[in-house]
Amino acid sequence: MNEINRNDTDIDEPKTDVSQESLAQLGDGHIAYVKAIRFEDVRKLFPQTELPQLEPGQVLFALHAADGTPIMLTDSREAAIANAWSQELETVSVH
Repeated sequence: MNEINRNDTDIDEPKTDVSQESLAQLGDGHIAYVKAIRFEDVRKLFPQTELPQLEPGQVLFALHAADGTPIMLTDSREAAIANAWSQELETVSVH
């Protein structure tokens, strides 16, 4: 019986470089993602927002447009997703 080892194949997969501009326009106005952030990092994303007094280390959830622009901040992932749906945005998972 012949066995094939994936490491022994001579197939080169093409690699594509995507510019930041192209990536930013991907899903523009239609796609969003939710990101968990620590309270200490909120000021960087939402510098003009008046923040309530919260415990250091508390996890919040930010809804971002496809290009990374923050849209909203909430204390639950479900609320961020519901807001995306109300704005007719498709949420995607990012890693």
